[in-house]
Amino acid sequence: MGLVFKWSLRLFLLLALLAGLALAGVYYLASRSLVDYNADYTVPAISGPVEIIRNNSGVPHIFAEDDNDVYYGLGFAHAQDRLWQMTMLRRTAQGRLSEQFGERTVKVDKLIRRLDLYGHAQRAVAFQDDRTRAALDAYAAGVNAWLRIVNRDALGRGAPEFFLFSPQIAPWQPADSIAVIKLMGLQLSGHLEEEVIRARTSLLLEPERVRDLLPDAPGTGIAALDYAALLEGLDLPRYAANTSGPKNPLSPFPERGLAGASNAFAAAPERSAAGGTLLANDPHLGLSAPSIWYLARLDLSTGGVIGGTIPGMPVILTGRSDKVGWGLTTAYVDDQDVLIEKVNPDNPDEYLTPDGYKPFRKGQSIIKIKDAPSQTINLRWTDNGPVLPEDHYNLGTITPLNHEAALSWTLLTDQDTSMQAGLQIMRAGSAAEVIAAAADYVAPAQNLTIVDQESIALKTIGHVPRRNPAHQSRGRIPSPGWLEQNRWLGVMPYASNPEFTRPSGGILGNTNNKVIDRPFPNHISYHYGDTQRVQRWRRLMLNREVHTRDSFVEAQLDTVSFTARSLLPLIAADLWYTDEAAPDGTPERQRQRALALMAEWNGEMSEHLPEPLIYAAWLRALQTRLIRDEIGTLESEFTHVEPLFIERVFRDVEGAAVWCDVLQSAPVETCTDISRYALDDALVWLEEKYGRNIESWRWGDAHEATHDHQVLGSIPLLSAFVNIRQSTSGGDNTLLRGRTSGKGPDPFQNVHAAGYRGVYDFADPDSSLFVMATGQSGHPLSRHYDDLGVLWRRGEYIPMSLDPELARAGAEGTITLVPE
Repeated sequence: MGLVFKWSLRLFLLLALLAGLALAGVYYLASRSLVDYNADYTVPAISGPVEIIRNNSGVPHIFAEDDNDVYYGLGFAHAQDRLWQMTMLRRTAQGRLSEQFGERTVKVDKLIRRLDLYGHAQRAVAFQDDRTRAALDAYAAGVNAWLRIVNRDALGRGAPEFFLFSPQIAPWQPADSIAVIKLMGLQLSGHLEEEVIRARTSLLLEPERVRDLLPDAPGTGIAALDYAALLEGLDLPRYAANTSGPKNPLSPFPERGLAGASNAFAAAPERSAAGGTLLANDPHLGLSAPSIWYLARLDLSTGGVIGGTIPGMPVILTGRSDKVGWGLTTAYVDDQDVLIEKVNPDNPDEYLTPDGYKPFRKGQSIIKIKDAPSQTINLRWTDNGPVLPEDHYNLGTITPLNHEAALSWTLLTDQDTSMQAGLQIMRAGSAAEVIAAAADYVAPAQNLTIVDQESIALKTIGHVPRRNPAHQSRGRIPSPGWLEQNRWLGVMPYASNPEFTRPSGGILGNTNNKVIDRPFPNHISYHYGDTQRVQRWRRLMLNREVHTRDSFVEAQLDTVSFTARSLLPLIAADLWYTDEAAPDGTPERQRQRALALMAEWNGEMSEHLPEPLIYAAWLRALQTRLIRDEIGTLESEFTHVEPLFIERVFRDVEGAAVWCDVLQSAPVETCTDISRYALDDALVWLEEKYGRNIESWRWGDAHEATHDHQVLGSIPLLSAFVNIRQSTSGGDNTLLRGRTSGKGPDPFQNVHAAGYRGVYDFADPDSSLFVMATGQSGHPLSRHYDDLGVLWRRGEYIPMSLDPELARAGAEGTITLVPE
């Protein structure tokens, strides 16, 4: 027995030793790619020394005599901290994910290739002016300089991920930076899905009921359209099942309801306590680890610029100089149209145009697949745009037999000078100069909120399609592409884009809400990302005669839901304090406890309270009960509660209360009945997930921010090291927006939020603040992988100074690049 024990112990110790050695080896290899922030390098392609001074948050301050050398330094810093992320962005835009990840990403690559994002980016290089091409060349040279150092000094392949996947990295090219902009445009697009959903819904419901479920943003709109009538006589798949599968974590295509959101607001000097302009901006994108954002300061010949960049691009996208500040919000311009193309029944290589049948433009693309044979896909284009297959975007559910769906989209152009506009904005000295510089911007369309030292302004930038006044659907649903009136007539002139300068009230802002109410075809869109947050923002702005940096921070972090305050009195009006006393342990008693809590709640979506969780689960169950019997399996596409729909139903706007009656049941249910049933549904679900004690429930347990690593985040054990999870306040309709997933076993996880927050006070510019959602480094072993995320979760910020001496005084390290 003793002998067995002795050898078992020896075997255990040997295995422990081997495991320890293996872990030590893994750590050694991974740590080789940790960046030394104190180093000198001799590099090619710069005209003079470049200083990269990183402060104690890892934010690089880049100094050089020549602007192109500054862009070189930014490319060098981006590559040091985010090399894996940059290569993933490029691979995604090129449609080359399957070379690394095999068959699971083939569908993503196929769609990217059909859109030809990278081809458009390559051809767009020729349309940039000389200064922009020089900046792109310098940035690419900086990235490539770091790649050479990694290879020369065996620095762990540049990032730990390259030990698990192919370490081959092609040199960075100017087209790669333009491709990243186009990829961002893809992630902020949503009108295609809205057209498909509207068409599918109109095949099942009367126009009035479509208007209930898919309401226009408040203001002048048009009645819901009948898709079947638009394509009368064609064989439409009215009850087709979804053709799109579950979301691939590597896919850049946004799910419906997650196509971008942001807040930006500004105050003129007369509305500022300190007498200077104020600007706050928090752009929202899908959460990830590392964040898509990267903070940087560039010391250009026109002055210092500091703010948020995206690795892969030499541009401060949102930030400030000593003269101006600018912030971005998605404008929700209707920049996509689906055109149904009629295929020639006698020749499948032709499609119908207003001038008769015409051949498709064709091409081929070969997709290399890891551990599988390559696939060749046939590409086709019409005059309206690329032809998309039926299994993308659920297009098969609305495409008639012997027809194809083509996509018109402002992003799909070679003449894309958006990068040029971004570089010009950084050099602007006034709000007027910023607006003039943004004329070159193409896509994705944004609302640009601007302040200089004396004034504030808001301008919608990007191309707005020019549609024929006789357009059959006004861009709301897919339309016959063979009819002249449904085709685009180019783009609207930049001067016609909405613009607001020096408003009399001294306050400007946008929360993805409707900014202007003009009749078609001069409208901007019928569909917007927000009808709710703007109501709370307006109240916070009007509650103060003058604002401060701190009041702007308070508004940026506000967690009170206008939606909850407006809907709860409607859905609970006949439920509060109406039931008879019930014994503990019964569903009736549980409902009474929940209603008592809700009656005293002020709508604050605090992570520490149970009320937001009850409210969110109740509204989710309520919408499901209202729509499931009318639209069947299509209900799964409505993953987020539409507040305007709930309000229309409970106010019985245009007979919308008819949704409360269950079609398949004999009794006639009232809206009070459905509201009670939905609350019971929600409480049963919450009890199963969080236990019976209502007071112990916490919104933050359900509303965790999911900063997941795009690739390693789904691998057991590794996920614990690379994923960042945080309990968070806020919700779908609060200014501190934390958009929920809407799907799966954890539908309230926070998956889409403000990855960057900045507040700039031009009365005291160096008191300006910013923060991002994770950290500067993409390396899981770096202390800068998640250090800023701790502040972000608590609603804290770091200083945002352009003073070079402050940067040097608080330096964590300085990298000096010396020309060869």
